[in-house]
Amino acid sequence: MNPSVTPQQAHPLLDPPPFTAARFAAVEDRIARLLGTSYDVVITQGEALLPLEGCVRGAAGPGTTALNVVTGPYGQTFGDWLRDCGARVVDIEVPYHTAATAAQVAAALREHPEVDFVSLVHAEAATGNTNPVAAIGEVVRAHGALLMLDAVASVAAEPLLPEAWGVDLCVIGAQKAMGGPAGVSAVAVSERAWRRLAANEHAPRHSYLSLLDWKERWLDRGRTALPHAPAALEMLALDACLDRIDALGLDTVVARHRTAAEATRAGVLALGGGLEPYVARAGDAAPVATTLRTPPGVDASEVVARALDAEPDLPLAAGGGALAGEMIRVNHYGPHATAEAVGACLTALGRALGALAAAGPAPVNDPVDPVDPIDLEAAVRAVTRAWQG
Repeated sequence: MNPSVTPQQAHPLLDPPPFTAARFAAVEDRIARLLGTSYDVVITQGEALLPLEGCVRGAAGPGTTALNVVTGPYGQTFGDWLRDCGARVVDIEVPYHTAATAAQVAAALREHPEVDFVSLVHAEAATGNTNPVAAIGEVVRAHGALLMLDAVASVAAEPLLPEAWGVDLCVIGAQKAMGGPAGVSAVAVSERAWRRLAANEHAPRHSYLSLLDWKERWLDRGRTALPHAPAALEMLALDACLDRIDALGLDTVVARHRTAAEATRAGVLALGGGLEPYVARAGDAAPVATTLRTPPGVDASEVVARALDAEPDLPLAAGGGALAGEMIRVNHYGPHATAEAVGACLTALGRALGALAAAGPAPVNDPVDPVDPIDLEAAVRAVTRAWQG
């Protein structure tokens, strides 16, 4: 121990100023403005799975019939939670290279008129697709069901208007397109949703998963005394993150993510090497991350490992689970929504593919087709053109 350092010396991270109830409430109000909503907003002090599970367990239980739209792993998780709550679950399973449609949801609701709860992910960063929430929300509201939305990956990457779109429970996280901390999240709750939670005798109470506890101990008491000690560092980071979005303008941040997605798609098509966008239609592709399909005979996890060996800080990942062998994810969100990050990712992937092809014996492409040459310069030019508009 350094004798010149005493335990009483202040440290900007270890000894932040007190985070008051008034400031906590002010950040909640900033989130509401970000979402363009008059709903109550509760900041939950944990990663976004906390409020997502709290929403499911608060709104569902025995007697609930839930329509669960599955376009990736988070939709699967919601189905597991709903079943665990005792709900009857009807899954709409959509191939991961596409998006759900309002027509599919409408057909499912006609077939199952007893549905009173719908769970949906806006953008699935893990699979690279995004769902048309406004159109789906209109169908769900007309049916009379409650709509829960996971908007963790979509907030600040694409338009998100939960109240206007008929969403009753909207969960966001700051760690992706907002460029903020991972350890804090928020949920916007409609009056319909509060009534649903209050009427559910199975909703969590006296629990960290309980939204009703937050309502009764925080919102209903005028937000004057926090029910838990605030996570000061995460709240300070979230406040700073909102400062940055305000300074840039939300429309500018959203446009930057859309351009990053367009540039990645264009660059991949120019790169060659057999890589292609995993999500078939550009309109179904999420602006927060672009997923790529590797050519036959090429293991996606090996390509990513080689790329990260050379450039360990790149926002690249292989697909999860069964997709690890065929999917690469370029996470162009937050600070990585730039032409430089996209170009560096594609360059690293092209070099990794080239190294694997040179090493053999596995082919870079299907043996019945000619090998698709890798053109790094063409990829970078395509990214630059897309970014310049």
